[in-house]
Amino acid sequence: MRRSIVHEGAANLKYEIREIVSVAREIRDLGQSVTWENIGDPIEKGEVIVPWIRDILRELLEQPQSYGYCDTAGVPDTRAFLADVVTRRSGGIPITPEDIIFFNGIGDAVARVYGFLKREARVLGPSPAYSTHSSAEAAHSGYDHVTYELDPHNGWMPNVEDIRKKVEYNDSIAGILLLSPDNPTGAVYPREILDEIVAIAQEHDLFMVADEIYAHITYPGSPRLHMSQWIQDVPALAMRGISKEYPWPGARCGWIEILNRDKDENFNTYVDSLLAAKRLEVCSTTLPQMSIPLVCGDERYPGHLETRAQTFSDRADEAVAAFEGCDAVVVNKPGGAFYLTVMFKENILNSDQVLPIENPGVRTRIEALVADVSADKRFVYYLMGATGIVVVPLTGFQCTHAGFRVTLLESDAVKRAWIFSTLREAIDQYAAS
Repeated sequence: MRRSIVHEGAANLKYEIREIVSVAREIRDLGQSVTWENIGDPIEKGEVIVPWIRDILRELLEQPQSYGYCDTAGVPDTRAFLADVVTRRSGGIPITPEDIIFFNGIGDAVARVYGFLKREARVLGPSPAYSTHSSAEAAHSGYDHVTYELDPHNGWMPNVEDIRKKVEYNDSIAGILLLSPDNPTGAVYPREILDEIVAIAQEHDLFMVADEIYAHITYPGSPRLHMSQWIQDVPALAMRGISKEYPWPGARCGWIEILNRDKDENFNTYVDSLLAAKRLEVCSTTLPQMSIPLVCGDERYPGHLETRAQTFSDRADEAVAAFEGCDAVVVNKPGGAFYLTVMFKENILNSDQVLPIENPGVRTRIEALVADVSADKRFVYYLMGATGIVVVPLTGFQCTHAGFRVTLLESDAVKRAWIFSTLREAIDQYAAS
C-alpha cells in the first residue's frame, strides 16, 4: 500500500494463553489426546453454576428489558448497588453510580484504559505479567511493556525497590498496575506492600490500576482487600467482573470503579474520555448487569464465595504436595485465584532435553517446533507431545524466569491428581534427560 496502515504497537499484541491452542490442535489432530490447562475457564473444566444463581438468570430471561440496550455506562440500579457496596466497605472511599462504568468483560476495559492513554504515558506493570494487560499497554505505546519484578523467592511479592527505581528513572511512567490475587502467580499482597506502592504513587503524582477480577477468590489466611480500602488519595481504577465469581466467563461482563477522580483534573478528563468512547458502542451487555444486585446481594452469595475459595485452596495444597521434594523447580502455594506457577531453577533447562513421544507424527512435529524457542516453551511443547497436557510457558507472561502456569480448575478429582502427578513425573524425567 502507498502508506503503512499497521499500528506501531501491533507486534506487541501477543497472548500466549490462546496462541498455544493452535499448536495443541495440531498435536491433537495428529492423534494425541489433549488436556487443556492453558486458560482460566471454570466452565470448560467442569464447574457448574449453582442452582440458585441459575434460577435468578432464568427469571431475568422473562423480563423484556433484559433483551434491550441499557444506559451507556451500565444499568443504573446495578451501578447504584455497586457504588453502595464500595462505599460501605470498612475504610472504603465513597463513590457514586457515576464512578462505575461497565464494559464487555475486563478485556474490553483493559483495551479502553490503555488505548485512550496518551501514547507517551506508560503504565508500569508486574513481571510475570498477565498478557491482556502487558500486550495492551505495549501496543498503545509502540514499545515493550515496562515491568517491575515479582520475586519468586518471596512468594511472588512485588519488589518495591524495583518499582521505586523504575518510577524515579523513567519519567514517562504515569501509572502503576497491580493484580491481587495475581495472574499467573496467585500471589495476594499484604497491606504493608500496598501502602508502600501507594506512597510511591503519591510521591511521584501517579495514578494506579488494580485488576481485581479474582478479589473474591482469596484463600483462607490471605488478606482480603479491595483497592478502595487501601488507595488513600491516589486517583485510581479498580477492574472487577463476574466471570470468575459466578462463574460466568461467557457473560463478558466487567466494570471499572473510579476512585478519587476529584483529586486530579487531568485524571478526571481521562476518565471522561473512557465514557465518551463507550458511547460510540452504545452500551455493554444488559442481562448480566441486571443479575448483579440479585446474585451478589443474595444472602447466599458470601457462602458461595467462601466455598469456592476453600475449594481452590484445597486444590492448591494438592498441587504443591505433588511437587514436594522436586529439586528442579520452585513452587509457591498461591494465596488466591486458581493458578499455580512452577518455575525452573537456574541451569536446569538446556536445548538437548527431551521427553519420549510414542506417536511418530507428533514427535516429528514437536521436534520441528522446538528448533528456535525459549527453554521453557521447549519443555511445554515436549510435555504436550508426550502427555497431551497443555500449559503456558512462563516466559509468555513477559517474564525472564523459565517455567509454566497450570490451572487448579479440573473438577474431576481423579483427573486432577493425574495432571499434577504427570507434571511432576515429566519434570523429573526431563531434568534427568
